[in-house]
Amino acid sequence: MIEELQWNLGRRRTRRWGRGDGRHLDLRRALRSSLRYGGEPMVLPTKRRKTTPRRLVLICDVSGSMERYTRILLQFIHTLYGGLDNRVEAFLFATRLTRVTGHLDYRDIDRAVGEVSKAVPDWSGGTRIGDILKTFNFRWARRVLGWGSVVLVISDGWDRGEPDLFGREMARLQRSSHRLIWLNPLAGAENYEPLTRGMRAAMPYIDDLLPIHNLASLEDLARHLNTLPGSRPERRQRIVPPEIEDDVPAPARVRGSSRHRTANPTFRHPLWGRDG
Repeated sequence: MIEELQWNLGRRRTRRWGRGDGRHLDLRRALRSSLRYGGEPMVLPTKRRKTTPRRLVLICDVSGSMERYTRILLQFIHTLYGGLDNRVEAFLFATRLTRVTGHLDYRDIDRAVGEVSKAVPDWSGGTRIGDILKTFNFRWARRVLGWGSVVLVISDGWDRGEPDLFGREMARLQRSSHRLIWLNPLAGAENYEPLTRGMRAAMPYIDDLLPIHNLASLEDLARHLNTLPGSRPERRQRIVPPEIEDDVPAPARVRGSSRHRTANPTFRHPLWGRDG
C-alpha cells in the first residue's frame, strides 16, 4: 500500500535563467537581436528562472522508544527514495548520526533494511537529539540540503540532551531549509500534546507537526507534501523562547555603527525652517 502513494515536492527556482515567456527582459538577447535591424530593438525577448525538483532530507530516530515503528518507517523511507527519483538523503540516529542513503539503492526492501541495520551501530540506543542535529548542521547541511530542500525529522521527541542546544540547532536547521516538518508517531493520539522536554524545545521552529503512525497518516503526509507552497512559511524562530533568550549575549556596541545612531538627523540644512 505504501508503494502506491504518489510523492511530489514540486519544483524550486534556481539562479540560472532560461528563455521563456517570463516578465523579465532579456537585455543580452535583445541587444543581439537589434543588430539585425540596424540597432533598433524590434524584438523584446524575455527570460525566466529555470526550475529543478526539490530535494528531501529525512532524519529518522531509531532509538529504543521508536523501536516499534522502525520497520514501517524504513519501508516508508525506502519508498520515498524510489518515488522521488533518488532525490532523497536519509539519516538515522539514536546517539550517533548515520547516513544511509547509499543503502537505499537496493530495490528489495528486505535487503535494504538489512543493509541499513548493519550500518547503524547504535540501533535502539538512547537519544540526544540536540547533539545529533548539531552534527548534521555542521557536517552535512551544506552537502545535502542545497537551496530549497524540505526536511523531515521523524521522532517521538524523547530526549536526554540539553533543551537549549536542541532549540538552537532546530533554529539553525529551519533557517537552512525550505520547510521543516516534524513527524511524530505519538501525535496520532486524540489528546496528544507536545509536552516532553524535547518537543517543547523543538516546537517554536517546526513548520508542520504531523502524525506518522498508520497508513492513513502516510496518505495525509503525501497530500501535504504534494501541495506545499512555493514560498517559505513565515519563520517562527524570530520569536526567541525565554529560556534561550537569556543565553544569547547582547551585541557589542561599535562606535560609529549605524545601528546605534539616533533616529533624528544631526545635520540641519540652513534653509530648514525659513518661511518662503
